[in-house]
Amino acid sequence: MYQAHFGLGEMPFGITPDTSFFFTSPHSQQALNTLLVAARSGEGFIKITGEVGTGKTLLCRKFMATLGPGFVTAYIPNPYLEPRTLMLALADELELPLQRDVDQHQLLKSLTLRLMDLAREGKQVVMCLDEAQAIPLESLEALRLLTNLETEKRKLLQIVLFGQPELNQHLQTNSIRQLAQRITFHYHLGPLTRDDLEYYLAHRLRVAGYAGSRLFSRSAIGRLFKASGGIPRLVNIMANKSLMLCYGEGKQQVTRRHVDMAAVDTVQSRTGLRWPWLMAGLSLLIAACGLTWALTK
Repeated sequence: MYQAHFGLGEMPFGITPDTSFFFTSPHSQQALNTLLVAARSGEGFIKITGEVGTGKTLLCRKFMATLGPGFVTAYIPNPYLEPRTLMLALADELELPLQRDVDQHQLLKSLTLRLMDLAREGKQVVMCLDEAQAIPLESLEALRLLTNLETEKRKLLQIVLFGQPELNQHLQTNSIRQLAQRITFHYHLGPLTRDDLEYYLAHRLRVAGYAGSRLFSRSAIGRLFKASGGIPRLVNIMANKSLMLCYGEGKQQVTRRHVDMAAVDTVQSRTGLRWPWLMAGLSLLIAACGLTWALTK
């Protein structure tokens, strides 16, 4: 709705994980470096944790896109699966043809042969599991047994767990203590700092095609940081709403007032403001402002 008004080629603050918008903050770059070093060293298990909205899925996709032709990746976005189904999902990702009624023994044998064939081709296999805090314990144990497969030099399968902090508690369960001991690389993905957030906004706007002067005032950025806590997903949601309000008024710069209104309308924001009338009607206000502005063009 506001792209032409601000001279944008695309929406800058979507919440879908688009790797073209990947921002190399100190946290995200260190996390990516940790993943790349661990993958290239051939370790069995790697763990990345972070609060909701800190960019774990985007990091996962960026990691897989960065690995290069020497790697084969398998991505499981929803690992809340019992062991057999999880193994079937891995086989599907590795393009392994299986009979419809394949039994457990044949499934594991076929997976092993496929992994050995890829190793002979000089390929390293990396399996990435998103939302890993949801994996059942018996499925985690099945994955551990798969990582027992190895050559004299390295594992045939590496597994990267991306999850919320609850994953750490999950891994403390006594029945899977052997798996927890095999996690040799781990990183916790934190929120953006105040300075990072300013660069983050500029980066996403630049990728989206913005070539103008400062679009978010300094006070707007400060308010956005306070309201979001530096959580990228919340930043995106509130920045998008702020741009809509700015556009609706026909303005060219987002102010603190725009961010205040966007923050109140965002349930998860950390705002201390209490404007019930605004919370109930911000979406109508945005629509009305947008209509008014359109009629004046």
